Amino acid sequence: MKIALGSDHGGFALKEHIKAWLEGQGHQVEDCGCYSTESVDYPVYGRAAAGAVASGRCERGIVVCTTGIGISIAANKVKGIRCALCSEPLSAEMTRRHNDANMLALGGGLIGKNMAERIVETFLATPFEGGRHQRRVDLLHAIEEE
Repeated sequence: MKIALGSDHGGFALKEHIKAWLEGQGHQVEDCGCYSTESVDYPVYGRAAAGAVASGRCERGIVVCTTGIGISIAANKVKGIRCALCSEPLSAEMTRRHNDANMLALGGGLIGKNMAERIVETFLATPFEGGRHQRRVDLLHAIEEE
């Protein structure tokens, strides 16, 4: 699977860990930045990673800032993106099953590397259930068109 990654300076260390872990699992990674711990603006990198997913260049995306909140808001501004902020595996599972989330946000200042790996693993492995949930995802798409 090809996965877009993005972070600000507060999420840089966790993004780099996730990048190495994903590549070790055989995934392709498109690193949309940032590339150091120098202070940057999270909307730039949330938008870049979301753009890679929305365009179809990447199947899923993962974004990281200190809390995951700001960068998830930025990613969700991009049409076609459903980015969920998750801090444990059950939320990652349920957002895939019920919301068909195509992006995951993590808080680099809040969760550790081992938990991040489990969340990402769950997010990537869990399929969308469809059925009654498809109607709700369609309603989310309709909001974008308003």
